[in-house]
Amino acid sequence: MKNLHHTTVQAATHTASRALRMLAVTAVVAISTTALQTAQAAPGGYGERGGWSMNGPGPRHMDRMLDSVDATAEQRARIKQITEAGRADMKAQREQGQSLREQSAALFAQPNIDARAAEALRQQMLAQQDQASKRRLQTMLDVSRVLTPEQRQKLANKMQQRRAMKERHQGERQALEGQTAR
Repeated sequence: MKNLHHTTVQAATHTASRALRMLAVTAVVAISTTALQTAQAAPGGYGERGGWSMNGPGPRHMDRMLDSVDATAEQRARIKQITEAGRADMKAQREQGQSLREQSAALFAQPNIDARAAEALRQQMLAQQDQASKRRLQTMLDVSRVLTPEQRQKLANKMQQRRAMKERHQGERQALEGQTAR
């Protein structure tokens, strides 16, 4: 009888230990997902100061881009209208994403985590991210229709040059960091 009790206690301990490990893994996944989504959906940031953000180029950067392709006043006005509408839509997307992240935090703070609710919330987060991605693409397509093929090619060339310069600078920085780490 004593041996049976010992086996039952071992099994219960193993089950509890396994449940705690699963809870820890779930919590790590939830925290990682929340952190990633927060970083991806962070409002403003660089774009509000004129550079790039998750929503595309900021106003000053957009002006420089349009200068570089000799955009007409009419093109500038139409593109400004398109990008402002896109930014307004993306603000709503960020707010929806924030609400989902808050729901996630509340879900994982519960004493007992409902795996079905967690999966349903994950699905909602994926759908929201997909919606945001579609909206960014739609803005890009709408802007591309305002520019001529020559202007789009010129812009693509400038972006390629900028990417190459950025990669070169990153390589130089990494080389310098490697030298100072020694």
